Formats: sequence, C-alpha cells, structure tokens
Amino acid sequence: MAFSQSPCLYMRIVAVIPAHNEGARIAAAIADARQFVDHVVVVDDGSTDETAVVAKSSGAIVLRHIINRGQGAAIQTGTDYAVKTLVADVIVHFDADGQMRGNEIPAMVAPIASGEADVVLGSRFLGKDALNMPFVRKIMIRLGTLFTILLSGIRVTDTHNGFRALSRKAAAEIRITLDGMAHASEILDLVKTRRLRYVERPVTISYSMDTLHKGQSTVKAMMTAKEIIKKKIVG
Repeated sequence: MAFSQSPCLYMRIVAVIPAHNEGARIAAAIADARQFVDHVVVVDDGSTDETAVVAKSSGAIVLRHIINRGQGAAIQTGTDYAVKTLVADVIVHFDADGQMRGNEIPAMVAPIASGEADVVLGSRFLGKDALNMPFVRKIMIRLGTLFTILLSGIRVTDTHNGFRALSRKAAAEIRITLDGMAHASEILDLVKTRRLRYVERPVTISYSMDTLHKGQSTVKAMMTAKEIIKKKIVG
C-alpha cells in the first residue's frame, strides 16, 4: 500500500485516468502516477488509437467504453472500479495528457490521510504557475470559477481542474451523472450539497499546443455552462 505522509499510516491509493485517443502520451502519464499510488486505472473512453494497448503495456489496469461517452462518464467508471474492486481508500483523478505532475499526488492525498478533508481540489491559482497558460484561457477559467461560485455557493479558486483526490466516503457520495466536461462543476455541487469537507491545494498544470487544442473552446465552455444550468433546474 502507498505511504501517505505519516510514519504509521498506510492507505490504498488508486489513480484514475480518463483517456480518449491519448496513445502518444498515456505511457508517460502512467509512469509518472505509478510512483505515488498503488494502482493506476485507465478508462479508455472509446479511443480509436492504441490508447488501451499502450496503457496495458505500461502497467495500468484498463477499462474500456465501447463509445466515447465523455470525461465525466470515464471518471465515474474508473472511480467505481477503484472503490468496489480495488477497495481504494483514496481515489486520485489524474489526466492522461501529461499536464499534471505525479510528485504532487502525496500533497493532494495528505489532507485525507490526516482526516482534515474528504475531498482535495487542485488549484492553478494558489501559488504554483500554470505553465504556458494563454491569457484568454486564464480569463475563461476565472469566469468559470465565478460562475460556479454564484450557481453552487461553493467557494473555490479553480473550478475546472481535473486534479483531485477523494476519500472512499466522498467517492460513495459523489455520483457523476453529467458525462461531459460539466462533471467538474457537478462534483463541486455535490461536495456542497453532501456537506463534504474540502480543501484546495496548489498544483502545477503544464500547457502545450496539443493540450490546448484538446481543451475547451469558448463555444464548448458555453455549452458546458448550459448543461450545468439545465441540471440545476431540471435535476
């Protein structure tokens, strides 16, 4: 089991990595995360490339969606497997594209291990640089964060950051129903409504031309906001 920042406390830590057509980058992400967790679960979300083959050969447990359902659905599939099959104490959500740093996983897990929090949320705006983040992207994230604060009433500095850690209890309480990118706001909404204890921790997110291309455009961000509002109204 993974060592979690205490001389006498060991916890089973599982990294869940959603992946869609990440065959060229998934091996590096798995190798990075594996140094700090007990298991890596990759959910191949309907990829048409070699994502699943590369992930398996890199030492990950691979689950597959036959069709591309979206990041939210992939995270829920992986989280369910981590809790029910691997009996994880802590589930870490980690990206497949190399934007995140595995050596920051211990700091994300620490508040759960110490009993301080049920959920730990990564933030790009708490003292660590978001490397090569375009100014427009930074403004979009800031606006998205304000939108979430106004809609959900949860005060955070970074809404759509996929680097997070959940305790086993939190994973049971948080059921993602929005398959696409709106899941990030849904998670925060559930943290609030389920009265889960949460803290933020600074993380480093690195941007490249490839990751920026795969990220949310302004149009996609507006569609995500529409989906979130619909969920709040309809339920």
